[in-house]
Amino acid sequence: MIPVTKANLPAVIRLLETRPELAMFPLDNIARYGLAGDHPRSMLFWLDDPATPNTVLGLSREGMVMPFARDDIDAQACRAVLRDRPLIGFIGAAAPVRAIMAAAGLLGRSKGLDKDEPQFRLDLEALKLPHGSGTLASISDHAELVIRWRVAYDTELKVRIDDWERAKQDVARWIDADSHRLLMIDGQPAALTGFNARLPEIVQIGGVYTPPEGRGQGLARRAVALHLAEARAQGVRQATLFAASDAAVACYTALGFQRIGDFALVLFNGEVTP
Repeated sequence: MIPVTKANLPAVIRLLETRPELAMFPLDNIARYGLAGDHPRSMLFWLDDPATPNTVLGLSREGMVMPFARDDIDAQACRAVLRDRPLIGFIGAAAPVRAIMAAAGLLGRSKGLDKDEPQFRLDLEALKLPHGSGTLASISDHAELVIRWRVAYDTELKVRIDDWERAKQDVARWIDADSHRLLMIDGQPAALTGFNARLPEIVQIGGVYTPPEGRGQGLARRAVALHLAEARAQGVRQATLFAASDAAVACYTALGFQRIGDFALVLFNGEVTP
């Protein structure tokens, strides 16, 4: 595989955009943070063949691996690229992620998170807007509450336990990007919805949370639907997400989402080196 430079970056972007729902993180990172920059989420890429590409291997500066393949991925070639590089995790379609991890001998490494979740996609023209009360508001006026909810969310999913500093960073980034909304009912925050990646024609939903006392009332469904309707009015045509629970699956299928595969998220306990 060959390193990607500014000269052949357009070939990478064209390949990723053939299935943007599978490449939201690398596409969003390259749009926000650029190629080979200093930001932790700035990207490096390797490409198998600039003329007829199939496999792209993305790696953020902080060590998150983001593979993509139009057909079967060349796991051994990816393993060679990653050798001796410090990694913090993998994110992407489950099949290429698991193939590379197996080839690199990483399946048995200690992990804080290791899961495959069902992935869904929706054409926003088919969005089913549920009935209910409430309107959306920016999170900026309720930052402290959103930080508490973010810590609770991460702790419930065992992504991070009581990591207040990381939650503060996340919420500051959300406010700066204007990526998240609160569902307000009678003037009070009731649920959180957000986009963890956004491109001109597609958004990826993430960070959806309802506190325990508000669950079972369809609040998250209402919040997500209103946020998607807002994005649709701004020209976004599709949405994608991966669901962490049966309740989340029920919420999203009620909005019209259809399953398209499985998405893997792996976070190692500290850095590992293949």
